[in-house]
Amino acid sequence: MTPIHTLIEQHQAGDTEPGSGERLQALGRAVLRLEADAVTRLAERLGPSFSEACRYMLACRGRVIVTGMGKSGHIGSKIAATLASTGTPAFFVHPGEASHGDLGMITADDVIVALSNSGETDEITALLPLIKRLGVPLIALTGRPGSTLAEAATAHLDVGVEQEACPLGLAPTASTTATLAAGDALAVALLDSRGFTAEDFARSHPGGKLGRRLLLRIEDVMQTGERIPRVRPGSKKRLMSANRCRGIFCCPKTSRKSGFTHRSAYWSPVTTAR
Repeated sequence: MTPIHTLIEQHQAGDTEPGSGERLQALGRAVLRLEADAVTRLAERLGPSFSEACRYMLACRGRVIVTGMGKSGHIGSKIAATLASTGTPAFFVHPGEASHGDLGMITADDVIVALSNSGETDEITALLPLIKRLGVPLIALTGRPGSTLAEAATAHLDVGVEQEACPLGLAPTASTTATLAAGDALAVALLDSRGFTAEDFARSHPGGKLGRRLLLRIEDVMQTGERIPRVRPGSKKRLMSANRCRGIFCCPKTSRKSGFTHRSAYWSPVTTAR
């Protein structure tokens, strides 16, 4: 893979001073290309271990427990949330807290998904004897197939990258992107296997615009009976607005529906309905 500094040089034009517009854009493009390449390479080497991991998760009678430390922990939280919202019950357990009581959240019916780029994270390797004692499947996502965590795993997914996008080679960047993409791949494969539908998705997303679009029905917001605002035919727009009459039928003294209000008119008569 081309070093990040070379990528910067390839895509910058003109000013090379740190902080200059050209250099900032060149660095941004270089990072995106490098991380995209890391995910592409991950897809190319996806193999039987991925199917094996999926089968363990599909057979799980309890919950999928995701764990990871540092940046891997943040990625793990997102993976757990994605799994939970797409038909695979899951939650995140911090490995440090697991050693101080939270391991009690894990049962013999669960499956553990552990994330560690090095595969040697102390807080996670410290849990391995206890995980083994529980007898639960351990799915590991690491960047080192020969690491302690990978060797202990029931199924191992190699999410390693050749180079981080950080020019210093220190900040987790391409490696966390690859791990996140692998988590999404697992979630979508499980979603398909479970026959998960848009209606199923809606049930776990009642809030926000997404929830309203999927769940809200006319009967949930429609005014009926005595709750329908009433004004006389010929009433001015100001009165109708005060009575919240826009877009609904309005009734005279006879209680017959005789018209409706419109945003662009004071009163728009329609055929009288009894």
